[in-house]
Amino acid sequence: MLSISEREYREIEAANASHNTPVVLIHGLWLLPSSWANWVAFFKQAGYAPLTPDWPDDPETVEAARANPGVLAKKSLKQIADHTTEIVNALDKRPVLIGHSTGGLLAEMLAGQGLSAATVAIDPGIFRGVLPLPASVLKVAGPFLVNPLTRDRAITLTFDQFAYGWANALDDREARKLYDNFHVAGSGLALMQMGNANLNPWTEAKVNTKSPNRGPLLIIDGEKDHTVPWAIAHAAYKRQKRNPAVTEIVKMPNRGHSLTIDHAWQEVAETALDFVQRSA
Repeated sequence: MLSISEREYREIEAANASHNTPVVLIHGLWLLPSSWANWVAFFKQAGYAPLTPDWPDDPETVEAARANPGVLAKKSLKQIADHTTEIVNALDKRPVLIGHSTGGLLAEMLAGQGLSAATVAIDPGIFRGVLPLPASVLKVAGPFLVNPLTRDRAITLTFDQFAYGWANALDDREARKLYDNFHVAGSGLALMQMGNANLNPWTEAKVNTKSPNRGPLLIIDGEKDHTVPWAIAHAAYKRQKRNPAVTEIVKMPNRGHSLTIDHAWQEVAETALDFVQRSA
């Protein structure tokens, strides 16, 4: 357990001691584990044992991440998946996995390995075989994907980029508040791996959608999401629904990519909890 931080180890110990079903909350690009604070309280109150794994080298705070953004560079999907797997394997019970954006993709990856009792993928990132590429995605990620230097960089969004890609369903005041409170740099390597998933046959952005041990899966997507539009989420659902386990998809009306951290986060959390209670 050498790669597990003291904070993560405390969460593992608490989850095992509680004897409650663990809920592993996996963050995506441009956020930190602290972005799940409301969800942690929500699932704890519902009788679960929430955990919020880091990506390797995640700083503890937004302020620390902004002071040293380079530490967030060069994190691959496999590195993050392997670290999250280490935490899952340290739990006494098979957990529920809930992930947002790239974290949603990671949750699907781990579920495909049989590591999840139930999975909720919120605005999940692209994996190999998911083919739609709407114009809004090209506007959000295109400038980064065409630059080969992106692979080695930590990518920070400008406020205008964040407002378009994440907060387009919010007013300017809330968009600015979310940007100031939550946004940090993200791994250009992970972004490139998702962006090139259908071009690179050896991509790490791949999911075993046919695994008989995948377990129940819910995909949630925001109706107005510019970063992971409905076309992408629904294409992932069409591949996942071939699995013999329960597979569902929900479109959240008038919601963008910020749906896990904005003022209406609880509506999404309740949708996830309802699925978990029915399925896990």
